[in-house]
Amino acid sequence: MNASFNESWKKPIAEAAISIIERTKVEQGLHIVSTPIGNLADISLRALVTLSSADIILCEDTRVTGKLKKVFFIETSTRAYHDYNSRKVLPDIIKNLKNGKTVALVSDAGTPTISDPGYRLIQAAKECKVPIIAVPGASAVLTALASSGLPTNQFFFAGFLPSKPIARRKALSAIKDIPSTLVFYESASRLSSSLTDMVKIYESREAVISRELTKRFEEIRRGELTLLAKEIAEGPQIKGEIVVMVGPCRSEAKHKEKDVDDMLNKELQANSVRDAAAAVALKTGIKRQTIYARALTIKEEIDNLAKKI
Repeated sequence: MNASFNESWKKPIAEAAISIIERTKVEQGLHIVSTPIGNLADISLRALVTLSSADIILCEDTRVTGKLKKVFFIETSTRAYHDYNSRKVLPDIIKNLKNGKTVALVSDAGTPTISDPGYRLIQAAKECKVPIIAVPGASAVLTALASSGLPTNQFFFAGFLPSKPIARRKALSAIKDIPSTLVFYESASRLSSSLTDMVKIYESREAVISRELTKRFEEIRRGELTLLAKEIAEGPQIKGEIVVMVGPCRSEAKHKEKDVDDMLNKELQANSVRDAAAAVALKTGIKRQTIYARALTIKEEIDNLAKKI
């Protein structure tokens, strides 16, 4: 895409954005507003309108939100709201909401209440029958999953793991048999030790490590958990915000040939032979080469049948 093409789109995009902003209404109540996890272009028009129209913005760190305000010319005043002061400031916030004020809640990045403060506030607002409105947008969980290549039809978000090894292994063991992709937040300093514990419990499952999503130094590493753990342990310590995803358990149970064929037929309706085989291999635990060979046969049968019709 060349520069002149970009320039030609500036005016119509701006006009469309202004039109949408002018038609966006902000109701009275508590607004849970998602903000970018890195790339500022991910802010939504609705989020900008809500933050600009609110009477006050509640945030984890006023300095972080202050930078966002400066970039987008938002003049609404901010107030700190986090785990350490929530009990103290909550009564005054609820009082303002009852008096008809519009309050916006943001986190430092992403969607509030997802491993961030806000649950206590939302519970209090609900009890007082104050309208609670979500303004959707960026989320590290969904962004990581979307680009992971792991099954996303079901996933379990475990948030941050305990920092103590015994408690961490206990938490990992408790969700070991959940038949879905497991998603964790982790700090850079604890990543290696957490991966080591995951290997002990999840062994060689497929895994993905996503770092600094949507930012300049975004990095996504894919592979078997054992190999990723070794790579992180032996390499330089990585930095940034990290999401770790572990694929579902590869069942050792025997799968009937018909069941495997049914799964392949379904996957082949929307995917290539390679992707269909990979998906079924992950679900069944059967070697990918075996599934791929069967997928080729089924695809050939489908193509031959189509020619006869």
